[in-house]
Amino acid sequence: MMEIKAVSFAAENPPLAELLAAKLAGISLPTDASLPPDSLILCNSPMGLKLHGKNVLLRYIGRIAKLYGDNPFEAAKIDEWLEYAPVLSQGSAFESACKHLDDYLGSSTFFANQSLSIADIAIWSGLAGTGKRWESLRNSKKYPNLSRWFNSLFAEYGDALNEVTATFIGKKGSESQPQLKQKALRPISRSKPTFEVDLPEAEVGKVRLRFAPEPSGYLHIGHSKAALLNQYFAQRYQGQLIVRFDDTNPDKESNEFVDNLLKDIETLGIKYETVTYTSDYFPQLMEMAENLIRQGKAYVDDTPREEMKKERMDGIESKCRNNSVEENLKLWNEIIAGSKRGKECCVRGKLDMQDPNKSLRDPVYYRCNPTPHHRIGSKYNLYPTYDFACPFVDSIEGITHALRSSEYHDRNAQYYRVQEDMGLRKVHIYEFSRLNMVYTLLSKRKLLWFVQNEKVSGWDDPRFPTVQGIVRRGLKVEALIQFILEQGASKNLNLMEWDKLWTINKKIIDPVCPRHTAVIEERRVLLTLTNGPEKPFVRIIPRHKKYEGAGEKATTYTRRIWLDYADAGSIKVDEEVTLMDWGNAIVKGIEKDTDGNLKLTGVLHPEGSVKTTKLKLTWLPESDELVKLSLMEFDHLITKKKLEEDEDFVDVVNPCTEKETAALGDSNMRNLKRGDILQLERKGYFRCDVPYLRPSKPIVLFAIPDGRQQTGSR
Repeated sequence: MMEIKAVSFAAENPPLAELLAAKLAGISLPTDASLPPDSLILCNSPMGLKLHGKNVLLRYIGRIAKLYGDNPFEAAKIDEWLEYAPVLSQGSAFESACKHLDDYLGSSTFFANQSLSIADIAIWSGLAGTGKRWESLRNSKKYPNLSRWFNSLFAEYGDALNEVTATFIGKKGSESQPQLKQKALRPISRSKPTFEVDLPEAEVGKVRLRFAPEPSGYLHIGHSKAALLNQYFAQRYQGQLIVRFDDTNPDKESNEFVDNLLKDIETLGIKYETVTYTSDYFPQLMEMAENLIRQGKAYVDDTPREEMKKERMDGIESKCRNNSVEENLKLWNEIIAGSKRGKECCVRGKLDMQDPNKSLRDPVYYRCNPTPHHRIGSKYNLYPTYDFACPFVDSIEGITHALRSSEYHDRNAQYYRVQEDMGLRKVHIYEFSRLNMVYTLLSKRKLLWFVQNEKVSGWDDPRFPTVQGIVRRGLKVEALIQFILEQGASKNLNLMEWDKLWTINKKIIDPVCPRHTAVIEERRVLLTLTNGPEKPFVRIIPRHKKYEGAGEKATTYTRRIWLDYADAGSIKVDEEVTLMDWGNAIVKGIEKDTDGNLKLTGVLHPEGSVKTTKLKLTWLPESDELVKLSLMEFDHLITKKKLEEDEDFVDVVNPCTEKETAALGDSNMRNLKRGDILQLERKGYFRCDVPYLRPSKPIVLFAIPDGRQQTGSR
């Protein structure tokens, strides 16, 4: 393909479609104001080939970027839409054009094929270029299909459109055209994040990081960000990453959580040097606590917990703060023994009760707790707090940089002070923003409530934000990694939409997942084709027309076929429709009983053109070989986008979070395996959770959000 040497367009009317297509494709467009408008000069040709005319640049970019269809038929459809797109700039025809586009998108995802093409870019740019006129119609929801299509593209490419319009629309009428140096946007294959920050005092080859989850639940999407950022920096600085379980609270922790956290870490593709446990250091931690008591840097306090909390808030010193070392050591031994007196006590650091930063007001270092530990049993009657153990183990294990979310910012001073009192090497803290998602709880305590109250089936429930839950829902790990790394190491707090994550996921699964057909069982409609085949026959067709690796499927063609009730109800007598993977048919008769049930008769019309039909229908043969399906859709567990700090999550629990729909599927679905991802034509993407077992048991398919849904997108 020859390179573009120069282009020209009218400065007062920059071609948004061409500029946007070039932006998305990563193509540079050097401009030459001396050329007539709508000109294109190609280099690498003997005479510098010059092309001129309507859409010539857009078509050329389409060919370079593979946005011009995969075959002549698709290219012809794209050409039709390119010729149609200018009608959007004609004031009198604008609304009728919107209606035409809306009707077409009622049965199509894109305008020319199953993925983005320059036809979509041309129409999208045409709508966007009308400014407030289209915005008012979009907000009015008058054309829902067109708005859905526009919004889904804007969610993925809106930043490019905004950049192009800001650069060029604001320069209408300028005398000279700016040089267009374009850069590709977020290709799916990209593995590097969109940030480039430095760890403080980091040296290549000498960085050592840790990912340190508490084994009190499964890994969720928030933990995933911490894990992936640790891996990113370890790789960037050619350093080491270890996994450490901060297992200092036996009341909440278990081996089940350890095992599943390791499973989830493997799922994320985290590469680590070794696995350690804070409990490995319990003897050294006890020795350090005793040393601090002897040095007068810690003391034993028997103040009741609620009273101690109030004193810390008010900056009031405990009555035990000035006890002698001997008295403190005596009570320390009571804690170690787990005696009745020891259970009344805790160890506190003697820091600064008047410091404005309340985390420095004598934090608790040790508590008496006779609960057996999941790894080491009943050996200890006391356990260190996270605030005491973490700075100690970080330093002892040679960690150079501790990555933690900015919610711990106020405790950074405490972390450094504890290390200083211990006489240990300082570890640098690097903060990043916690990943918060709309309609989502990430507190393990709150997630445990859903498990214990049987609101979900377990930690891997598809409604849960755990790695196992969202993967079971149908999310590809590659999409999760891309989504998180695109957030980067920013310290800005953001409330992220699930739709963006599912949009990334769709772009990964759509090009490769096989296509199958289903009909909703309730009130399904029989269409009898009077000139249909006397005997059923079978054709072998691709399971994905553009991806040979998806394999093939057997499709049976019969005189009597099943349609969805919703489709059949929209057909008129003598209307010509397209039966997908077969051809056109004309509906000649419609019978409707008193209950609203339908029966249709029609004739095959093989010479009919799919271009002329409004309805493209999925169908299944009337056959005993069809399989039962259970289609499961899920909604958010809570009904509020963001929970306020003083708000009880129980008050906003969603009473209805799943919907089951019975359907019939093509016989090829007997071969599905658990975890397989597929598309049911015109119904969306699904993940197989329970494969075919026997005729009486349905295949269970979980609906995968595609980034366009306003509800159920988790």
